[in-house]
Amino acid sequence: MRTDEELLLAWRNGDAKAGNQLFSRHYASVYRFLVNKVDGEVEDLLQRTFEVCAGGAARFEGRSSFRAYVLGVAKNLVMQHWDRRRRRPSPANIEEHAIHELGAGPSTLVARGDEQRRLLEALRRLPLKQQVLLELYYWEERSGPELAAFLGIPEDTARSRLRRAKLKLHAVFNELERSESALESTNADLERWAGDLRAQLEAS
Repeated sequence: MRTDEELLLAWRNGDAKAGNQLFSRHYASVYRFLVNKVDGEVEDLLQRTFEVCAGGAARFEGRSSFRAYVLGVAKNLVMQHWDRRRRRPSPANIEEHAIHELGAGPSTLVARGDEQRRLLEALRRLPLKQQVLLELYYWEERSGPELAAFLGIPEDTARSRLRRAKLKLHAVFNELERSESALESTNADLERWAGDLRAQLEAS
């Protein structure tokens, strides 16, 4: 099996099949990245992500993995999408807003059980920068160094942001339903439910 780098080189040299194979390899990752961040426009943003990647393939310098490059393009498109749909002008960077407050409806993902539904909703109530970080960690299983490379920050900073995001997610999760069962949730529970959601996305 050819590596991403080999496929990219072949694609640049005119091998259209190599380009299709490269995009097919990363389609599921981009879908998982987008599906809980936009309402009803996932397919459109998927297509646009790969169109942008195709147009910028010659400029991709390989300083990060091609997967990180593709997800970075998808992230930029998500930010542009919500920047256009802001309910009211704000000086804050769009990453500081949660898509819940920007007008997003309920998640279109089908969750199995109340805990998963609360987890999806809690993620969408976090600032976008924290939602992105947590979904990369939970669903793409990105490590500290990979998260740092994606964000363009030192690894210690990435790990610190991840810890803060996990704490925020836990707090928001329990705020959504202050029942005894919700308040007993732990970080291990959240990781297990996130893993279950990842498995569902892979099967869809």
